[in-house]
Amino acid sequence: MKLTKYTHACVRLEKDGRVLVLDPGNFSECGEALDGADAVLVTHEHTDHIDKPAVAGAMGGNPGLELFAPEGVAAGMRTEAPAAAGRIHTVEPGSAFEAAGFKVRSFGSQHALIHPQIPLVANIGYLVDDNVFHPGDSFTVPDGVAVRTLLVPLHAPWSKVAEVVDFVIAVRAPRAFQVHDGLLNDNGLGIVESHVRRIGAKYGTEYAHLAPREWVEV
Repeated sequence: MKLTKYTHACVRLEKDGRVLVLDPGNFSECGEALDGADAVLVTHEHTDHIDKPAVAGAMGGNPGLELFAPEGVAAGMRTEAPAAAGRIHTVEPGSAFEAAGFKVRSFGSQHALIHPQIPLVANIGYLVDDNVFHPGDSFTVPDGVAVRTLLVPLHAPWSKVAEVVDFVIAVRAPRAFQVHDGLLNDNGLGIVESHVRRIGAKYGTEYAHLAPREWVEV
């Protein structure tokens, strides 16, 4: 499976000529990530994880493109792209389904707390092909599975470095790459990644940084 990292939270997975895109938000290169995509997975409704106009435009131009998301996102996208409503699917926590030829399992149900006065929204983490796990804006640890490739939310208004490191330790995937890094400059990125890399290695996780548009086989 080919994994391409885009800016912030968006990744593109390719296998057997099929393309699955996760969290094409407004900090990312959505047009490029969605080009030729067969399916989109969205973790939650925040705009840095779904650029609704961009996704609606992609669905309008690609009659085979499907979208899978929590109900709030799915309902909003049915309004944004009514002609594509039949290709927009609600994902419930703890479900399993197929998207673009990939096996997908969903975990978790809630965005991490930012502040008590900021309402919580639904958040779904996705495990793709029993390999790649994208938690969205949460530190949900998938239960009963062994994640092989972890996408780590490196920095957010709802997290601190200790929680990021503890998440990596808890999942204990052999490989990890960063997502949710769009608010960090090079100095901050270096500090956080050094902790994740050093401490994660003690627990068997090899962490590596991916630049936007850089890809790896996973």
